[in-house]
Amino acid sequence: MKDATSFPILLESFFTKRLIAQRRVSPHTIGSYRDAFRLLLRFAEQRLGKVPSRLTLEDLQAPFLGVFLDNLESARANGARSRNLRLAAIRSFFRYIALEVPQHSGLIQRVLAIPNKRQPRPLVGFLTRPEIDALLKAPDQNTWFGRRNHALLLTVIQTGLRLSEVTSIRQQDVSLGKGAHIRCEGKGRKERCTPLAKPTVIVLTAWIREQGEDDGTRILFPTARGGRLSADTVQHLVRKCALVAQKTCPSLTDRRVSPHVLRHTTAMELLQSGVDRTLIALWLGHESVETTQIYLDANLAIKEEILAKTTPINAKQKGRYLPDDDLLTFLKGL
Repeated sequence: MKDATSFPILLESFFTKRLIAQRRVSPHTIGSYRDAFRLLLRFAEQRLGKVPSRLTLEDLQAPFLGVFLDNLESARANGARSRNLRLAAIRSFFRYIALEVPQHSGLIQRVLAIPNKRQPRPLVGFLTRPEIDALLKAPDQNTWFGRRNHALLLTVIQTGLRLSEVTSIRQQDVSLGKGAHIRCEGKGRKERCTPLAKPTVIVLTAWIREQGEDDGTRILFPTARGGRLSADTVQHLVRKCALVAQKTCPSLTDRRVSPHVLRHTTAMELLQSGVDRTLIALWLGHESVETTQIYLDANLAIKEEILAKTTPINAKQKGRYLPDDDLLTFLKGL
């Protein structure tokens, strides 16, 4: 009979019971956590000489896990972000087993105390209005692929949908009548509706009419065979359109344009239009308003407005008006 508190059984239970059955996490999260533990198990097999099914919790002490995380950076050339993502998967597992094997609470607490590694936070990239116009004109709308790509780019830029969200949208998720909007399922399986502007409604109406309406289950932006576009395909078509757009918009030269840059562009368009960051977080489906802070950091126009309200260093100070002394006023009036 297998020991229910052994590491292999706990790890299987973590994926099947905790992540899939209880939390119902997305396939993307499952894949990320799976890859983290595959790397850890292979590393442990090399260092400890144990096959994964023979590992115990005592083998996974905090110092050993620290060596594993360092190895990710030195041997695999992972950055701080990737290292922290692997650590997040390990922490999630140890938080789960804290209730399953309380006798190992000391070991578990030491693992949970492993800190994240600080990572640089560069300013987010976004497109200006001329760059947006050039990108939208890049697809050849005389072809089926060009019309699809144009409709996809316009939808992403106007709505700010994530890559995984826009590729999973079906015709039944789009309402083009009064109060036109797109419904999608975002992170954490949270549904949200995003309004559509009139130009987007016109383009999507023509696109859906060309595709032919069915029972609504047809993918909105499909492959040539009607399947769902892969993430790599969308990233490739965005890069390809950006290369074409460079011919009419030189500022796009050497710029890295990705689907997520288009999402950042949506946020910056809203911010520069005076929309409060709380509403921007709601629009983009952010878990926290603090996530929207990155757009304030990157918005130079707002900072220039602040600068305009200040007095430059070494400039003549504009003090408050002070009336003349009574005696000076008397002399001035003579």
